Amino acid sequence: MFDAHDLAVLIRSGTPLILIETNEEQRLEDALRHVVSEVLRPLWRWSITTGLSRLDMDGLDTPACNDSGQLLEYMQRQEQRGIWLLLDFHPYLRYAMNLRRLRELVLGDAASPQTVILAGAGIELPAELEALVTRFEVKLPDDAALQRLIREEAFAYSREHDGRRVEIDSRSQALLVQHLRGLTLNDARGIVRRVVHDDGRIGPADVTVAQRAKFELLGRGGLLQFQPDAASFEDVAGLTRLKAWLQPRRTVFLANKVPEGLDPPRGLLLLGVQGCGKSLAAKACAGGFGVPLLRLDFGALYNKFHGETERNLRQALETADAMAPCVLWCDEIEKGLATSDSDDGVSRRVLGTLLTWMSERRRPVFLVATANDISRLPPEFLRKGRFDELFFVDLPDEAARREAFRIHLQRRQQKPERHDLDELASASDGFSGAEIEQAIVAALYAAFAAGRALRSADIHHELANSRPLSVLMAERVGALRNWASERCIPAN
Repeated sequence: MFDAHDLAVLIRSGTPLILIETNEEQRLEDALRHVVSEVLRPLWRWSITTGLSRLDMDGLDTPACNDSGQLLEYMQRQEQRGIWLLLDFHPYLRYAMNLRRLRELVLGDAASPQTVILAGAGIELPAELEALVTRFEVKLPDDAALQRLIREEAFAYSREHDGRRVEIDSRSQALLVQHLRGLTLNDARGIVRRVVHDDGRIGPADVTVAQRAKFELLGRGGLLQFQPDAASFEDVAGLTRLKAWLQPRRTVFLANKVPEGLDPPRGLLLLGVQGCGKSLAAKACAGGFGVPLLRLDFGALYNKFHGETERNLRQALETADAMAPCVLWCDEIEKGLATSDSDDGVSRRVLGTLLTWMSERRRPVFLVATANDISRLPPEFLRKGRFDELFFVDLPDEAARREAFRIHLQRRQQKPERHDLDELASASDGFSGAEIEQAIVAALYAAFAAGRALRSADIHHELANSRPLSVLMAERVGALRNWASERCIPAN
């Protein structure tokens, strides 16, 4: 959305060079027509395909000027001040003659001062122009504009389908508006048309479709992964303290305005034994909040070229901000933040970029970082205030193991009541949730090979013949548990 008043102020104040990054060219032209009615100057439009035309006056004979150099020469000769909208002109500024002519226009060496507007997507200017340009920020549609957009598309669908009304679930509509924030009106309209014309309704499934479509529009799929299968806490055995801690923060996190006296929830660090549910808990945070889950792949973050790694991280964090409200999951974060003197300071700069974002972000992005090895994390990352809380995900107790058996048996279409869960929980002392799941999988294979239904004895056999991580790496697991006992909040 283009504020015609703000544009008029810039032009009246004599701003010679304005840069507008946008794909909504028609809306920009409409806004400039309103500006011209106030400032009373000629309005010109140029593109390489259509050449030069005058927008404020019909029937005027103008030279085509398809050539960029010819256009700039024509602009220099004009004795009347005008507004020149140049579409996708920046590639032609690589030529020294074009660059010099534009600088002369901007610096006032032309016959009369002109206002030049460079418009396009992903504009990269030569360094010589950076100090001379004024960037105009395009305002994104607010909730009221998005609501109007949904109504417009619903009416359009009704007209195209013989008066059939679009079925709209009010909660789904509110969530759809929430997830369209941060998009241009054109992009938002494309998503709304997609969900409406799919089945003539807006329901819960359409919210997930909109989330994924928005993520794809942002074009950052290489580093951030959109996780559509966010879990719920019903899928997580144990972690009762973590669940209780998150519940009162959900309303505050999703509120448009944080209640007075409260800080918005910022995130948490989950430290724990491998396979005990840290990743599942991160997914459940997004599911519990009802927001998209984005996973940052630190393995894809690093780049051999100087400065590219930090740029990759900044782009990923900007994408997370644009997807807000969302949960940003950084899995095994110690692998990306382990600082070293052997990488020319890249890891230090990555850490600095992340810490700055964590301190200064204003968008509702809930950061969930998981780690297995606390010793590899820098102390400045762990200091109080970086996260709302540090939780330790320990080996599951007997009650949590019983619940884990119930969940995994049900997930594989087995009936938990046919098994003595108390006995299984007792036999699996020292096993993680992931190891319990694998014992059930192995037992199912054994039962399938024997051509019969799963028995409790099959699971007991797999448990007896397995050595859990707490036994194989008893020293490391014990050291981790000792470290966390006085430094972290137990998640169980």
